[in-house]
Amino acid sequence: MNETVDALACDIPLLGIAAWSGTGKTTLLETLLPRLRARGWPAAVIKHAHHDFDIDKPGKDSHRLRAAGATPMVVASGRRFALMMETPGQQEPDLPALVAQVAGLKPKLILVEGFKTWPIPKLELYRGESGQAWAAEQDPWIQAVAYKPGLISSETLARLPSRLPRLDLDDPEAILAWIIDWAAAWQPRARP
Repeated sequence: MNETVDALACDIPLLGIAAWSGTGKTTLLETLLPRLRARGWPAAVIKHAHHDFDIDKPGKDSHRLRAAGATPMVVASGRRFALMMETPGQQEPDLPALVAQVAGLKPKLILVEGFKTWPIPKLELYRGESGQAWAAEQDPWIQAVAYKPGLISSETLARLPSRLPRLDLDDPEAILAWIIDWAAAWQPRARP
């Protein structure tokens, strides 16, 4: 994460979905993606994964060619394509390179799941389990928070910066409306 935010600058709104594991980031995105598309905001997603994930199956031609040294390896059909790239020696994914790859495909919005410590605008999801701190208390890149109102104490809510919009995690329409409004007002290279 040593790159500056300028390395992530592109002409497409970029919004991170930040939360502790198990909070429901993927579930929320599953709900939001078709609704975003229906409202004219087709979105790309960049998801942080664990070290040795693999989408390719051993024994398939693409896996064999990748194992033999093809870098990148692209598998394509009339319906989809997949690009697989080995990144030996890299501790973490190169978010600026991933954003550049996705931006070239011209989505209207790029959503980033994970990468919660990167300096990008973020929507924080919060369930308040185990007394976890709000990322918004320390992270100036948080643009809004979505939480379960009935589960969060008034003392916990009082720790949130007052400038942040507060959304109900169980109201995907309100979250959708906030994302669309935020993306429509987004300016390239905007800083907190």
